Amino acid sequence: MTDVAGRAVVEPDPDTMAHDAAEWLVERIAAAPARFRLALSGGSTPRLLYRLLTTAFRQRIDWSRLELFWGDERCVPHDHPDSNYRMAREELLARVDIPPAQIHPIPTDGDPDDCARRYEAVLKSVYGAGSFDPARPLFDVMLLGLGGDGHTASLIPGQPVLDERSRWVAPVMKGRDEPRITLTYPAIESSRAVVFLVTGADKHDAVSRTREGDQALPAARLQPQGETLWFLDSAAAG
Repeated sequence: MTDVAGRAVVEPDPDTMAHDAAEWLVERIAAAPARFRLALSGGSTPRLLYRLLTTAFRQRIDWSRLELFWGDERCVPHDHPDSNYRMAREELLARVDIPPAQIHPIPTDGDPDDCARRYEAVLKSVYGAGSFDPARPLFDVMLLGLGGDGHTASLIPGQPVLDERSRWVAPVMKGRDEPRITLTYPAIESSRAVVFLVTGADKHDAVSRTREGDQALPAARLQPQGETLWFLDSAAAG
Protein backbone atom coordinates (compact mmCIF):
# COMPACT_ATOMS: atom_id res chain seq x y z
CA MET A 1 0.00 0.00 0.00
CA THR A 2 1.18 3.53 -0.78
CA ASP A 3 0.20 7.01 0.35
CA VAL A 4 -2.40 7.20 -2.40
CA ALA A 5 -4.02 3.96 -1.17
CA GLY A 6 -5.66 5.86 1.66
CA ARG A 7 -8.94 4.64 3.10
CA ALA A 8 -11.86 3.26 1.12
CA VAL A 9 -15.59 3.69 1.74
CA VAL A 10 -17.54 1.12 -0.29
CA GLU A 11 -21.28 1.17 -0.92
CA PRO A 12 -23.42 -1.16 -3.08
CA ASP A 13 -24.44 1.48 -5.65
CA PRO A 14 -23.43 4.93 -6.98
CA ASP A 15 -26.32 6.79 -5.33
CA THR A 16 -25.48 5.53 -1.84
CA MET A 17 -21.79 6.17 -2.46
CA ALA A 18 -22.54 9.76 -3.52
CA HIS A 19 -24.63 10.24 -0.37
CA ASP A 20 -21.70 9.10 1.79
CA ALA A 21 -19.38 11.48 -0.03
CA ALA A 22 -21.83 14.36 0.42
CA GLU A 23 -22.18 13.66 4.15
CA TRP A 24 -18.40 13.56 4.55
CA LEU A 25 -17.89 16.77 2.55
CA VAL A 26 -20.62 18.69 4.39
CA GLU A 27 -19.08 17.78 7.73
CA ARG A 28 -15.67 18.80 6.45
CA ILE A 29 -16.95 22.20 5.32
CA ALA A 30 -18.70 22.79 8.64
CA ALA A 31 -15.53 22.01 10.58
CA ALA A 32 -13.34 24.39 8.59
CA PRO A 33 -12.53 27.62 10.45
CA ALA A 34 -12.72 29.93 7.44
CA ARG A 35 -13.19 29.92 3.67
CA PHE A 36 -13.21 26.41 2.24
CA ARG A 37 -11.25 25.79 -0.97
CA LEU A 38 -12.74 22.96 -3.00
CA ALA A 39 -11.35 21.71 -6.33
CA LEU A 40 -14.05 20.13 -8.49
CA SER A 41 -13.88 17.16 -10.81
CA GLY A 42 -15.81 16.53 -14.00
CA GLY A 43 -17.57 13.35 -15.09
CA SER A 44 -20.76 11.50 -14.26
CA THR A 45 -19.91 10.39 -10.71
CA PRO A 46 -19.34 13.91 -9.32
CA ARG A 47 -22.62 14.95 -10.96
CA LEU A 48 -24.48 12.76 -8.43
CA LEU A 49 -22.57 14.43 -5.59
CA TYR A 50 -23.28 17.96 -6.83
CA ARG A 51 -27.00 17.21 -7.13
CA LEU A 52 -27.14 15.95 -3.57
CA LEU A 53 -25.25 18.96 -2.24
CA THR A 54 -27.80 21.32 -3.79
CA THR A 55 -30.87 19.32 -2.72
CA ALA A 56 -30.76 17.03 0.31
CA PHE A 57 -27.73 18.78 1.85
CA ARG A 58 -28.39 22.33 0.67
CA GLN A 59 -29.42 23.79 4.03
CA ARG A 60 -26.42 22.33 5.84
CA ILE A 61 -23.83 24.30 3.86
CA ASP A 62 -22.85 27.94 4.25
CA TRP A 63 -22.35 28.49 0.52
CA SER A 64 -20.80 31.92 1.04
CA ARG A 65 -17.73 30.23 2.55
CA LEU A 66 -16.94 28.07 -0.47
CA GLU A 67 -14.23 28.96 -2.95
CA LEU A 68 -14.29 26.73 -6.03
CA PHE A 69 -11.58 25.61 -8.44
CA TRP A 70 -11.27 22.92 -11.12
CA GLY A 71 -8.77 20.08 -11.39
CA ASP A 72 -8.78 20.01 -15.18
CA GLU A 73 -10.68 21.19 -18.22
CA ARG A 74 -11.07 20.40 -21.89
CA CYS A 75 -10.07 23.21 -24.23
CA VAL A 76 -13.63 23.91 -25.29
CA PRO A 77 -15.88 26.92 -24.60
CA HIS A 78 -17.46 27.00 -21.15
CA ASP A 79 -20.90 26.44 -22.68
CA HIS A 80 -19.77 23.34 -24.61
CA PRO A 81 -21.43 20.03 -23.64
CA ASP A 82 -18.00 18.54 -22.82
CA SER A 83 -16.97 21.37 -20.50
CA ASN A 84 -16.37 20.44 -16.87
CA TYR A 85 -17.29 23.99 -15.93
CA ARG A 86 -20.62 23.72 -17.72
CA MET A 87 -21.51 20.53 -15.86
CA ALA A 88 -20.67 22.13 -12.52
CA ARG A 89 -22.59 25.27 -13.44
CA GLU A 90 -25.72 23.30 -14.32
CA GLU A 91 -25.62 20.93 -11.35
CA LEU A 92 -24.14 23.18 -8.68
CA LEU A 93 -23.44 26.84 -9.39
CA ALA A 94 -26.85 27.71 -10.84
CA ARG A 95 -28.63 26.23 -7.82
CA VAL A 96 -26.84 27.90 -4.90
CA ASP A 97 -25.52 31.33 -3.95
CA ILE A 98 -21.72 31.32 -4.11
CA PRO A 99 -20.12 34.76 -4.55
CA PRO A 100 -18.92 35.02 -8.18
CA ALA A 101 -15.48 36.26 -7.05
CA GLN A 102 -15.02 32.89 -5.29
CA ILE A 103 -15.57 30.82 -8.45
CA HIS A 104 -12.42 30.19 -10.48
CA PRO A 105 -12.98 28.20 -13.70
CA ILE A 106 -10.00 27.28 -15.86
CA PRO A 107 -9.82 29.70 -18.82
CA THR A 108 -10.20 28.10 -22.25
CA ASP A 109 -10.45 31.18 -24.43
CA GLY A 110 -6.95 31.12 -25.93
CA ASP A 111 -3.78 29.16 -26.46
CA PRO A 112 -3.72 26.22 -23.99
CA ASP A 113 -0.29 27.10 -22.65
CA ASP A 114 -1.34 30.71 -22.07
CA CYS A 115 -4.57 29.58 -20.39
CA ALA A 116 -2.57 27.27 -18.13
CA ARG A 117 -0.24 30.11 -17.12
CA ARG A 118 -3.19 32.40 -16.43
CA TYR A 119 -4.82 29.81 -14.17
CA GLU A 120 -1.55 29.20 -12.38
CA ALA A 121 -1.37 32.94 -11.69
CA VAL A 122 -4.86 32.76 -10.16
CA LEU A 123 -3.83 29.89 -7.90
CA LYS A 124 -0.67 31.65 -6.79
CA SER A 125 -2.61 34.82 -6.04
CA VAL A 126 -5.13 32.89 -3.94
CA TYR A 127 -2.36 30.95 -2.20
CA GLY A 128 -0.30 34.07 -1.58
CA ALA A 129 3.03 32.54 -2.59
CA GLY A 130 4.89 31.22 -5.61
CA SER A 131 5.89 27.90 -4.07
CA PHE A 132 4.12 25.37 -1.91
CA ASP A 133 4.58 25.07 1.83
CA PRO A 134 3.74 21.49 2.94
CA ALA A 135 2.34 22.91 6.17
CA ARG A 136 -0.13 25.13 4.29
CA PRO A 137 -2.13 23.26 1.63
CA LEU A 138 -3.63 25.14 -1.30
CA PHE A 139 -6.91 23.18 -1.25
CA ASP A 140 -9.02 21.89 1.58
CA VAL A 141 -10.45 19.12 -0.60
CA MET A 142 -9.44 17.96 -4.06
CA LEU A 143 -12.11 15.86 -5.81
CA LEU A 144 -10.77 13.42 -8.41
CA GLY A 145 -12.08 10.75 -10.73
CA LEU A 146 -10.20 7.81 -12.16
CA GLY A 147 -10.13 6.58 -15.74
CA GLY A 148 -9.86 2.96 -16.77
CA ASP A 149 -6.34 3.75 -18.00
CA GLY A 150 -5.38 5.11 -14.58
CA HIS A 151 -5.51 8.81 -15.46
CA THR A 152 -6.81 11.33 -12.97
CA ALA A 153 -7.59 14.98 -13.71
CA SER A 154 -5.89 15.17 -17.14
CA LEU A 155 -2.70 13.44 -16.05
CA ILE A 156 -2.85 11.16 -19.07
CA PRO A 157 -0.56 8.13 -19.60
CA GLY A 158 2.48 8.77 -21.75
CA GLN A 159 2.21 12.58 -21.73
CA PRO A 160 5.00 15.00 -20.69
CA VAL A 161 2.79 16.49 -17.96
CA LEU A 162 3.51 13.41 -15.83
CA ASP A 163 7.08 14.67 -15.36
CA GLU A 164 6.11 18.27 -14.60
CA ARG A 165 7.08 19.25 -11.06
CA SER A 166 7.61 23.01 -11.31
CA ARG A 167 4.45 24.31 -12.98
CA TRP A 168 1.17 24.20 -11.06
CA VAL A 169 -0.97 24.05 -14.20
CA ALA A 170 0.01 22.68 -17.60
CA PRO A 171 -1.47 22.04 -21.05
CA VAL A 172 -1.91 18.47 -22.28
CA MET A 173 -1.80 18.64 -26.05
CA LYS A 174 -2.01 14.94 -26.94
CA GLY A 175 -3.53 11.74 -25.64
CA ARG A 176 -7.16 12.76 -26.11
CA ASP A 177 -9.34 14.11 -28.91
CA GLU A 178 -8.94 17.69 -27.69
CA PRO A 179 -6.18 19.53 -25.82
CA ARG A 180 -6.69 19.84 -22.09
CA ILE A 181 -5.46 21.92 -19.17
CA THR A 182 -4.73 20.23 -15.88
CA LEU A 183 -3.39 20.81 -12.42
CA THR A 184 -0.05 19.07 -12.06
CA TYR A 185 1.01 16.65 -9.35
CA PRO A 186 2.39 19.35 -6.99
CA ALA A 187 -0.86 21.35 -7.10
CA ILE A 188 -3.08 18.31 -6.60
CA GLU A 189 -0.90 17.04 -3.78
CA SER A 190 -1.17 20.38 -1.93
CA SER A 191 -4.52 19.38 -0.41
CA ARG A 192 -5.70 18.59 3.08
CA ALA A 193 -7.68 15.74 1.56
CA VAL A 194 -7.61 14.07 -1.85
CA VAL A 195 -10.93 12.35 -2.55
CA PHE A 196 -11.46 9.85 -5.36
CA LEU A 197 -15.03 9.23 -6.54
CA VAL A 198 -15.15 6.06 -8.65
CA THR A 199 -17.98 3.81 -9.84
CA GLY A 200 -18.35 0.94 -12.28
CA ALA A 201 -16.80 -2.45 -12.89
CA ASP A 202 -14.74 -1.03 -15.74
CA LYS A 203 -12.75 0.94 -13.14
CA HIS A 204 -12.03 -1.96 -10.79
CA ASP A 205 -8.64 -2.84 -12.28
CA ALA A 206 -7.50 0.79 -12.24
CA VAL A 207 -8.66 1.25 -8.64
CA SER A 208 -6.83 -1.87 -7.51
CA ARG A 209 -3.60 -1.06 -9.35
CA THR A 210 -3.60 2.58 -8.23
CA ARG A 211 -4.08 1.70 -4.58
CA GLU A 212 -1.33 -0.92 -4.87
CA GLY A 213 1.04 1.75 -6.22
CA ASP A 214 1.46 0.57 -9.82
CA GLN A 215 3.59 3.41 -11.22
CA ALA A 216 2.43 2.66 -14.76
CA LEU A 217 -0.81 4.42 -13.81
CA PRO A 218 -0.66 8.22 -13.44
CA ALA A 219 -2.97 8.26 -10.41
CA ALA A 220 -0.65 5.92 -8.53
CA ARG A 221 2.17 8.46 -8.76
CA LEU A 222 0.33 10.92 -6.54
CA GLN A 223 2.00 11.63 -3.22
CA PRO A 224 -0.73 13.45 -1.29
CA GLN A 225 0.39 15.67 1.57
CA GLY A 226 -2.86 15.09 3.45
CA GLU A 227 -5.25 12.18 3.72
CA THR A 228 -6.55 10.18 0.78
CA LEU A 229 -10.10 8.86 0.72
CA TRP A 230 -11.78 6.63 -1.86
CA PHE A 231 -15.57 6.58 -2.27
CA LEU A 232 -16.37 3.49 -4.32
CA ASP A 233 -19.39 1.50 -5.36
CA SER A 234 -19.10 -2.28 -5.02
CA ALA A 235 -18.48 -2.73 -8.75
CA ALA A 236 -15.43 -0.46 -8.69
CA ALA A 237 -14.19 -1.96 -5.43
CA GLY A 238 -14.50 -5.49 -6.78
